[in-house]
Amino acid sequence: MGEAINVYCDESCHLEHDHQPVMVLGAVWCLEEKARSITERLREIKAHHRLNRWLEVKWTSVSMSKVNFFQDILDYFFDDDDLHFRALIAPKDTLRHEQHAQTHDDWYYKMYFNMLKIIIDPRFRYHIYLDYKDTWGRVKVAKLKEVLANAHYDFSRQIIERIQTVRSREVELIQLADLLTGIISYKNRNLSGNAGKVQLVSRMQERSHKLLTHTTLVREDKVNLFKWRPAEADQ
Repeated sequence: MGEAINVYCDESCHLEHDHQPVMVLGAVWCLEEKARSITERLREIKAHHRLNRWLEVKWTSVSMSKVNFFQDILDYFFDDDDLHFRALIAPKDTLRHEQHAQTHDDWYYKMYFNMLKIIIDPRFRYHIYLDYKDTWGRVKVAKLKEVLANAHYDFSRQIIERIQTVRSREVELIQLADLLTGIISYKNRNLSGNAGKVQLVSRMQERSHKLLTHTTLVREDKVNLFKWRPAEADQ
């Protein structure tokens, strides 16, 4: 098998009754052999801004007082060719779970499958890390691995080698996924109350040359976006 790729996942507004119109699932990925140097570079950016190297980068912490720090993190993502990002944007106001004999958790799991399946290339091996939340029980993590593997005819489990939950405070690349996913979510919920977050949305639009609200080409390599609709569940 080929080289190993690490995929780091996070989500925004995924709860069924959170009164948010859109859920966003996001994933950052890179070659496993690059993960250590990328982590160190992210810690160096924190130190450069006189912040604790172990500070957890979180979208919820974005403010104008720290916007230059968060912008440096964002620019680093775009400047490093080893880093890639995909997000699935799913409107929740049209969901009819009862018509499809599913729960909200079932749908959430299906959306994760739709978000991840485009990333998987059978020439490589994959280690997928999910931000730990109560949503991800052991059974569901195992089921996601099974479905992803079967969809890629990976019956010997040589492509999807590992899917596990991790604590975001311990993994810088999960934190990067949190930041990028937060930007996409903020834009797609049409929010504007936080000037620092508005500035980061604008910066990501500028660097990606995308509106951040529309589906990109399937093989877009740097910022890959998919705006899901019920009739498009197989995309």
